[in-house]
Amino acid sequence: MTTPAIIGIDLDKRTFHLHAQNHYGKLLFRRVLSRQSLLSHLAQQPACRVVMESCAGSHHWARQIQALGHDVRLLPPQYVKPFVKTNKNDFADAEAICEAVSRPCMRFAAIKSEEQQILSALHRTRQGLVVERTAVVVACALANKMARIAWAILAKGGEFRSSPGAALA
Repeated sequence: MTTPAIIGIDLDKRTFHLHAQNHYGKLLFRRVLSRQSLLSHLAQQPACRVVMESCAGSHHWARQIQALGHDVRLLPPQYVKPFVKTNKNDFADAEAICEAVSRPCMRFAAIKSEEQQILSALHRTRQGLVVERTAVVVACALANKMARIAWAILAKGGEFRSSPGAALA
């Protein structure tokens, strides 16, 4: 078997699907590996380009695989989707990752350190709290406005009219 130039990995919760190609794009192997066996399998492979779709977990795996001496690249999922040839399955995704990375103008996502991932999670949490706080402030302002309108109607001795034209009369 010749040495792989590109190994595309489709990440899953329990298993990883690998698709390896040589420099000419010829399939060398397809494998399904568990989380425990991925690093040992890649340690046995000669140094090559290993590519994954970028997600929160891919940064961890990218750091681990880089430590083995491989050239690791992360692709945003929207750049991989156009290269899926058949129905979406894990091997088709791994093959599409290899196909996408072989394009000369492909842009990659940066591999984040553990500290960068923690900081990013803090920023996302803060942004969620800001959105929640804004929603509460808007709801309170709306309730306050409705209460003032109701108070004004009651202060004038008015009563509630259910028909829309009654207020104009």
